[in-house]
Amino acid sequence: MATIKAPKKLIEVALPLNEINALAADEKSNPFLKGHPRNLHQWWARRPLAAARAIIFAQMVNDPGYERSLGRGINKEKAKVERERLFSILIRLASWDNSSDSDLMQEAFNEIRKSWQETYDLNKSNQDFTEKYERDSVPIFQDP
Repeated sequence: MATIKAPKKLIEVALPLNEINALAADEKSNPFLKGHPRNLHQWWARRPLAAARAIIFAQMVNDPGYERSLGRGINKEKAKVERERLFSILIRLASWDNSSDSDLMQEAFNEIRKSWQETYDLNKSNQDFTEKYERDSVPIFQDP
């Protein structure tokens, strides 16, 4: 069985944590929810949904930086610019106000698809991999 070549994901390299944390705090202290039964007790495991969506995005998108072992990626300067572009998508995903923005969701899905296709192309010589997956069909992600 051949080894699967997996590029580093954005979450493994860098994240705009200050922005994600600020947006998660905003969601937890939403003034429109004051008096809502959910606010009677601050649940110990309350996870802001918008921040979780941003983290999932970062786990599914390849980091643009160069990886010599895989022969993929771009130089440091171009990778920094590309990361900033991906961060802007991620930050918009982390904003609760954008939860119903279908254009943003499509933009995020296109980035995930692009990363999947890159990963598929790196593994197209691996017959076990190509028998299980299709290049144009992004594997289903299910939130447990």
